[in-house]
Amino acid sequence: MDIENHIIKDISYQESSNHGGNNVLKEIDTIVIHYTGGASADSSIKTLCNPAVKASAHLVIAKDGAITQLVPFNIKAWHAGKSTHHSVNGLNKYSIGIEIDNPGRLQKVGTKFISWFGREYSVEKVIRAKHINEEFYSYWHTYSEEQINAVFELCELLVKKYNIKYIVGHDEIAPGRKSDPGPAFPMEKLRSQVLFHDRKEENETEYPKNAEVSVPFLNIRKKPSSKEPKVAAPLQRGTKVKIIDCNGDWYNVSVTINGWVMKKYLKSE
Repeated sequence: MDIENHIIKDISYQESSNHGGNNVLKEIDTIVIHYTGGASADSSIKTLCNPAVKASAHLVIAKDGAITQLVPFNIKAWHAGKSTHHSVNGLNKYSIGIEIDNPGRLQKVGTKFISWFGREYSVEKVIRAKHINEEFYSYWHTYSEEQINAVFELCELLVKKYNIKYIVGHDEIAPGRKSDPGPAFPMEKLRSQVLFHDRKEENETEYPKNAEVSVPFLNIRKKPSSKEPKVAAPLQRGTKVKIIDCNGDWYNVSVTINGWVMKKYLKSE
């Protein structure tokens, strides 16, 4: 893929009128990841192109990985709403919005998993996990491999083209108001691979791939800092974890959720 005049070449382009007009983005430094919360990519594209809705995004990713662009990258799309990141308010002015076709949170009714718009989904497409901003478990629709690959490829392209410093979820810049893209999306892996890839190649750190908790209780946090909020109840001694990243004194581990723990409290297998 390549970008010309702030539009990706050789993909579907369907311009939405829901944007900042001549309000050109002068300081693009963030990518915001969303799920559509809709029934299909086509229905979400129609919604985001409807002038009465007053919402849009730069890109929509269908379940088969097909990409549709709605707004040029140098124009402000209306995707973030009321939002804050690193003391900066109103992320629409500084960010590119990527919407992924996904219904989001599901309700379990008997043995069925139902979306807010009434569609039933098979158990193979559902995970049970805690959201980073919540203390309870919910059911979430998974993302397809094609979608994840498309998002990774897009983010790599955008990071090279623009001055992208941050990749965040809508739920991180509007906590309590938004829950997308949710725990089914591999946000930490995306950031690690796309934003920190070159740094890791220059200074590769070897670390074990599997470990277990060696202390009675171990806090698991949103980011590698003891000041960051916890993403789940403390892990108990003996809990098996998969290590997926390293940052100084911290490991990013996966259990049923991802978060950061102090590496000295893990025992390598």
